[in-house]
Amino acid sequence: QVQLVESGGGLVQPGGSLRLSCAASGSIISIKSMGWYRQAPGKQRELVAGITSGGSTNYADSVKGRFTISRDNPKNTVYLQMNSLKPEDTAVYYCNAAIGALGIPKWGQGTQVTVSS
Repeated sequence: QVQLVESGGGLVQPGGSLRLSCAASGSIISIKSMGWYRQAPGKQRELVAGITSGGSTNYADSVKGRFTISRDNPKNTVYLQMNSLKPEDTAVYYCNAAIGALGIPKWGQGTQVTVSS
């Protein structure tokens, strides 16, 4: 079993920054990759950024150049540094881990990010 606990959400003004954290515990060795998704009201959940066990990253076009995903392996933690935030970044952000050979998804509880003046 893998547990994911997110933190770092909140209210920020446009142009501001936030850093989200996702701490993984349990069967860490079974995690293939991790990522951040977000879901705004009335919209589908979408991939924001992902990082593989080897450190390769990918980003949604809408956040390229503004968001950075990274991982601290000794701490079993993945981060999402979000800069130049826009109102359209407002959403609940979910940490995701792909577990085992089949990449079965595991989700965190979500953290609210609100970008507003």
